[in-house]
Amino acid sequence: MHSDAPTPEAYLAELPDERRAAISRVRDVVNEHLPDGYAEQIEWGMISWVVPLSRCPKTYNGKPLAYISLASQKNHMALYLMGLYSDDAALAWLRQEYAERGLRLDMGKSCLRFRKLEDLPLDVIGQVVAMVGVDELISRHETVHRR
Repeated sequence: MHSDAPTPEAYLAELPDERRAAISRVRDVVNEHLPDGYAEQIEWGMISWVVPLSRCPKTYNGKPLAYISLASQKNHMALYLMGLYSDDAALAWLRQEYAERGLRLDMGKSCLRFRKLEDLPLDVIGQVVAMVGVDELISRHETVHRR
């Protein structure tokens, strides 16, 4: 579900109580583990952590380079982990962590879907968030778009 909220706080204020609590907790985990240099803002109608255009102005769409986004969708909540999109080893690690915890991984290319907070291993999410620094994400972006 797209939001026109101008800030992460306004985005949270729009949510029903149960969703607000879950999204707020995941947001806290992201902010606790986020490498330096990313900026939290609203992009694409979601709470997003991006590489500011001042740091990486040449993107394929003219928007800040996205690292993570968090959204409340119609039937689920979603954590978009763009740092995993092109990292097969990190994705395999994530799958293994879910399996070891007996959790079902509901994931598209980068979209990790969850219906309740208990479906999301927050310690694992913290480790995923910490995996890719700004310089690495910029390097990956430049490598892909040079092809």
